[in-house]
Amino acid sequence: MSRAAHRALLLVLALLAGASRAQDDDDQPRPALQADRSGAFTLTASQLQAVGIRIDQPLPMTSPQPVQAFGLVLDPVALVSDAGRADSTRAAADAAAADVARLDNLYRNNADASLKALQAARAQASEAGAAAEAAATTFRLQWGPLAALDAAARRELIDALVAGRRLLLRADVPGHQLLDSVAPRALMLVDGVGITARVIGPLPRTDAESQGSGWLLQVERAPHSVDQGVGPGARVEVQLQAAPVNGVLVPATALLYGDQGAYVYRQLNASDAGDARDARDARDSAAARYAAAPVTLLVRVGEGWLVRGVGRGDRIVVQGAGVLWSLEGISSFSAAEDEHD
Repeated sequence: MSRAAHRALLLVLALLAGASRAQDDDDQPRPALQADRSGAFTLTASQLQAVGIRIDQPLPMTSPQPVQAFGLVLDPVALVSDAGRADSTRAAADAAAADVARLDNLYRNNADASLKALQAARAQASEAGAAAEAAATTFRLQWGPLAALDAAARRELIDALVAGRRLLLRADVPGHQLLDSVAPRALMLVDGVGITARVIGPLPRTDAESQGSGWLLQVERAPHSVDQGVGPGARVEVQLQAAPVNGVLVPATALLYGDQGAYVYRQLNASDAGDARDARDARDSAAARYAAAPVTLLVRVGEGWLVRGVGRGDRIVVQGAGVLWSLEGISSFSAAEDEHD
């Protein structure tokens, strides 16, 4: 919504508030939107109706059902290639650094080494170091937890992959960029047959197609009747299990995202009011006060999110949160203008 549209909406609210005041001569005039120093502000019943605000209470629950994912059987040749590149570039960088140390020692002792040769060796060592760092970073992004394996463990894994005793599987969960933990066991489904897989860890690099969280799974050799068609490049269905977490369920329409993370708008109780006038507004059924409440996103559940930060007794805005955000921005902008007048 543009700044001009924001101001137009604020004008509509002011007119509604003016009409409401005209019907009650005992009420003292007040602005259409009141925001205190804490950021909470008050809307009248007419204003709430005009902007379509709907309030509801979140539902307590524990993170649920299995998470459906799309699996891709990884090619061990790619693992060998990426690991070999990381090892060879690191060896080249170490050799270049050793050559710099040797030439530097010769040059300082007035032996058979020129300054030009030393500078050339330093340049080569810098280039080799950059190549090694790039290869190592690529390996960490592509293979995630395998980067922590030592040379012997990595060689043992590669041998098992090449011999067909194990499979490595990338499982992607579309639309779940914030899925931060899953149970250590998963299922790979092939033609209706469930094959147990072990979750090794998350993969930092996001798949271009799925645009979601990725996990690296290891599968022991499948039954002979199944593993014929589960070679590198095969796409299979995977069933992950989100690690159990407790929270409250809120609809995605209630969530907003700011510099400090996700938040919802919570309707304040009378006890939350900051002064007598605000307390009277909070008790009055014709007005309500709202303030932003930060929440922590846990896991997505259907069209909603399991979150922490609000309780089951809180009343949150489940429809019209974007309008409140717009009004809060206008109020802050206007107050800043007043200070400079």
